[in-house]
Amino acid sequence: MGWDAFGLPAENAARDEGVNPLDWTHANIAAMRTQLKAMGLAIDWSREFATCDPGYYRHQQKLFIDFHRVGLVYRAEADVNWDPVDQTVLANEQVIEGKGWRSGAPVERRKLAQWFFRITDFSDDLLAALDRLERWPEKVRLMQKKLDRPLPRFAFRIRIVERRNSRRLLDTSRYAFRSELYRPLPGSSADGTIVLHDAHLTRFVAECRQLGTAEETIETAEKLGFDTGLTAAHPFDSSWRLPVYVANFVLMAYGTGAIFGCPAHDQRDLDFARKYGLPVLPVVIPGGVDPASFTIADAAYLGPGRVANSRFLDGLDVASASAEVARRLEQAGRGRSVVHYRLRDWLVSRQRYWGCPIPMVHCAGCGVVPVKESDLPVLLPEDVRFERSRQSARSSSDVENGALSALRVGGPARHRHARYVRRFIVVLRAVLQHRRRRAGRP
Repeated sequence: MGWDAFGLPAENAARDEGVNPLDWTHANIAAMRTQLKAMGLAIDWSREFATCDPGYYRHQQKLFIDFHRVGLVYRAEADVNWDPVDQTVLANEQVIEGKGWRSGAPVERRKLAQWFFRITDFSDDLLAALDRLERWPEKVRLMQKKLDRPLPRFAFRIRIVERRNSRRLLDTSRYAFRSELYRPLPGSSADGTIVLHDAHLTRFVAECRQLGTAEETIETAEKLGFDTGLTAAHPFDSSWRLPVYVANFVLMAYGTGAIFGCPAHDQRDLDFARKYGLPVLPVVIPGGVDPASFTIADAAYLGPGRVANSRFLDGLDVASASAEVARRLEQAGRGRSVVHYRLRDWLVSRQRYWGCPIPMVHCAGCGVVPVKESDLPVLLPEDVRFERSRQSARSSSDVENGALSALRVGGPARHRHARYVRRFIVVLRAVLQHRRRRAGRP
């Protein structure tokens, strides 16, 4: 018998009762064990464990260190769904209509340092394995294929050339754009930053962060934008000035987060353009239709056709036109082909107490390093207290635990017990073993 014992529900219940989650969990296990025995179920009680047992979660910590050693675990800042009541990060699936699935509180978007499993390294393997799944619903397989399949794109630079109003700029630098047709520009990218001293923009960004990061939520939300007053030079015609907007519906985690807009052929862009009075120019025309008479009404045209209103691309099919754009920009040294996946690396850390501690030490001299395997398991502090308000646990001992840290790395450091790893770590282990077997490696 195995008891799935860690997690937020147990911690919240223990907090509400004013007891330690360890005591609460073991009391519930004892009660359920008594009930199962009274039912006469044929369970071998000599082989019993709970996921909150140090003898069990030390193996999770060992797996985490193994993954970190081979580069399958990393730490990075990311926009996350933050539940202000439960005080933790939520997966997209745990956000229902913009609210936390347990607390019901409006979810906020925050940028936090998180731990990730690098599952995108297995995108091709996952996609190929779908064909070998038997008796799976075709709907599920199709959804997974859309998530795993590679999406060829072209990343290039575009130049910010001027501002159209008196907003004061601290700095403007070149922005990295993705040429997936055209979409409005969101906040920032890894390659360039535009800093605007504007109280209206600050408020707009704060409002957008209330939306959360779930793609479904962003997709269905009202399209909102902020005109920065900046213009950008078109990459093929420097005299053509394009307005730069901050928008709430572009996914920051997809590509650079800075993208063109093509309202005639993307419904989200069309809704945005109509709302803010931006031009809608069809550039893909259905067969047998005169480009001069083809117009877009309330629905974007998503079908096949020939390119028009695009100068040197006129008359080409969409695939050929995309290839020609990429060829010219790459030949000019202004961009490169890239591949994106809708699949994202797996965010596994949480900000609450009751879970498997992440076995990493934050050392002042050597950075973030793994605990020595001989020192596992890293134990949760037991002398925790809970306020009656919906807050996470606090320890009366030194949770930073300098003595523990010095033992691990030989110098001043701290270990963050306030972060724990989700309990599905064994899944990636199985995927890694399968990939190694296919490659003929042990």
